Amino acid sequence: MNVLIVGLGRTGAYLGQQLAESGAHRVVAVEVKEEQARLVMEGIRVIWADGCDPLVLENAGVRNSDLVVATTGDDEDNLVIAQLAKTHFGVPRVIARVNNPRNSWLYTRDWGVDVAVSPTDIITKIIEEEMSLGDLITLLKLRGGEVALVEITIAGDSSACGKPVSELSLPPGTVIVTVLRGGELIIPGGGTRLEGGDELLALTSVDSEQGLMQALK
Repeated sequence: MNVLIVGLGRTGAYLGQQLAESGAHRVVAVEVKEEQARLVMEGIRVIWADGCDPLVLENAGVRNSDLVVATTGDDEDNLVIAQLAKTHFGVPRVIARVNNPRNSWLYTRDWGVDVAVSPTDIITKIIEEEMSLGDLITLLKLRGGEVALVEITIAGDSSACGKPVSELSLPPGTVIVTVLRGGELIIPGGGTRLEGGDELLALTSVDSEQGLMQALK
């Protein structure tokens, strides 16, 4: 996959390095600050220029990019880059960083943003989920946030201890994907009995997370 990253701060630089090291992506980066642009990044072509300039994006290969990631420290710049990438150059997928959460409402498809990433919002949501759902942790959200991959640990006094998976009162559409027990990874069947301390990975709808917690209390 061809990836164009605009902004080589800590986030952009780390992302670029990880993608390049995977060996599955061709990465080009654009950075306006000279000291950042002169960083030696193995496997990454770095261009010292202003990524808000359409000609710069053109020279960086934006027309051949499968993904553009705008990770500058300025929300206005990220939105300009996203709109140019999507509406002017027709890039299939555009991800943009939100620096100030108050600007999140602007990061829409109308502005060329397919996915908005706000570090502040992510931390806030993790804290809220930890406070409200106890031992249930949301690892990943899919299908536009409707489905979640969650991790939950079975307490020693849980009513689920000793029960086979088939007898659990799981919410509709909820599936236990794996059970981690003492370092052993178990792919559960209907007859798999749960034990205290088991760490479960489950797929469920976001609306069913509370129901899943109740079924495993």
